[in-house]
Amino acid sequence: MTNIGKKTDVILIGAGVMSATLGALLKALAPDWEIKVFEKLATPGEESSNEWNNAGTGHAALCELNYTSEKPDGSIDISKAIKVNEQFQISRQFWSHLVKNNMIQNPKDFIMPLPHMSFVQGEDNVTFLRKRFEAMSTNPLFQGMEFSDDPEKLKEWIPLMMEGRTSSEPIAATKIDSGTDVNFGALTRLLIEQLKTQNVEVNYNHSVKDLNRTSDGSWEVKVHNHNNETIENHTAKFVFIGGGGGSLPLLQKTGIPESKQIGGFPVSGLFLVCNNPEVVAQHEAKVYGKAKVGAPPMSVPHLDTRYIDNKKTLLFGPFAGFSPKFLKTGSIFDLIGSVKPNNLFTMLAAGVKEMALTKYLIQQVLLSNEKRIDELRDFIPNVKSEDWSTVIAGQRVQVIKDTEAGGKGTLQFGTEVVSAADGSIAALLGASPGASTAVHVMLEVLQKCFPEHMNEWEPKIKEMIPSYGESLVENPELFQQIHSTTAEALGLNKKEEAYS
Repeated sequence: MTNIGKKTDVILIGAGVMSATLGALLKALAPDWEIKVFEKLATPGEESSNEWNNAGTGHAALCELNYTSEKPDGSIDISKAIKVNEQFQISRQFWSHLVKNNMIQNPKDFIMPLPHMSFVQGEDNVTFLRKRFEAMSTNPLFQGMEFSDDPEKLKEWIPLMMEGRTSSEPIAATKIDSGTDVNFGALTRLLIEQLKTQNVEVNYNHSVKDLNRTSDGSWEVKVHNHNNETIENHTAKFVFIGGGGGSLPLLQKTGIPESKQIGGFPVSGLFLVCNNPEVVAQHEAKVYGKAKVGAPPMSVPHLDTRYIDNKKTLLFGPFAGFSPKFLKTGSIFDLIGSVKPNNLFTMLAAGVKEMALTKYLIQQVLLSNEKRIDELRDFIPNVKSEDWSTVIAGQRVQVIKDTEAGGKGTLQFGTEVVSAADGSIAALLGASPGASTAVHVMLEVLQKCFPEHMNEWEPKIKEMIPSYGESLVENPELFQQIHSTTAEALGLNKKEEAYS
């Protein structure tokens, strides 16, 4: 049975943090527009946005060493770190706006203050970290960062990691207290609940099967309603494909020229989670190390305090793995089904280029639990394997495309928006820093897809995001003001109260 002819202004595919953010922005900017959300699963934010499926780091480049690279002359390039930090400040401003306007009641439900630290071992790495600290600490965005290679100081900062450490190898860490732990699953659920109060129709157990262009330039979306096993056709002037790993196959169905020569490579992940409250209580930070040679940037090892369901927990990972599925709830045929005549050579070129990555993933898949605990021992020398169990994290689909810099079949490690030339449809692909920069990325969608509305919308955007259109690194006073007002609104100054 098919229901035909349901028209709407906007269709959002997937009820994750990206669609929820775009919906919240559009409802603020164009409150009269009719929006429908279609989600394959029974609840929102269950795939990549779910709190157990990502690291929950408010990615502000405070601790992630892969955002700062060493140039051939030995100096440290912090341009990517600046870019990521500025993008996260945009998210903080938008979330603060939602809190101030009672669209989110209690920021503690999704964001907590938490020190961000980088931790390295070995003389070369200590030298790198010191140079990185010197380059970053003079920048207004990274004010307050501290460096230490003194074991006594490190015992104060990370007692759990220093206890029982017998190696004479040099170690060092940087620490900055303005970091955050973000529960993106909780944030997604809060945003979706808010959208429902604004007459947004959210349909669960609805999977999108096809997308076709109509004669008037709209998109007809074929949807399988699993609640009553019917097929529905919905038409919209604008469609956003925010289905996480499921976005690429849907983008390919659109047939738009921009969808050609793009492939996807799925990477799965595991975390170790601590079950011993006494161990959990001894650590209070997100501590990022250095990725092993050949490892993708998403596999940087880190030991994280997390706040999930108002409970403090401790995670270590991620350990990368391989599954041909594009979503945790996907099909084992996802990868092979995504190979098309137009991206076959791109995919094959990536396969040849990324032999080191393939080897690394195979090694990770074959790791025993003992070997994972051995890797954790680099962080916690006195680790007891019985205190830790394994959780399976979300699937990530890394974009593969032809680029000028990398040539054919280059693996991309960021988040990408692909949109039709006329702005009628857009899809989000890729992974980290992902959710942390959702507001910046969705503003990019608005700029690409609704250029004719941007002048009219700009005053409202500036009201929600005061730094919109301005560089914070070039305007330190504006940064200070925004950083302190958002910290106040999001309750990031009230550490004791937040953790009680």
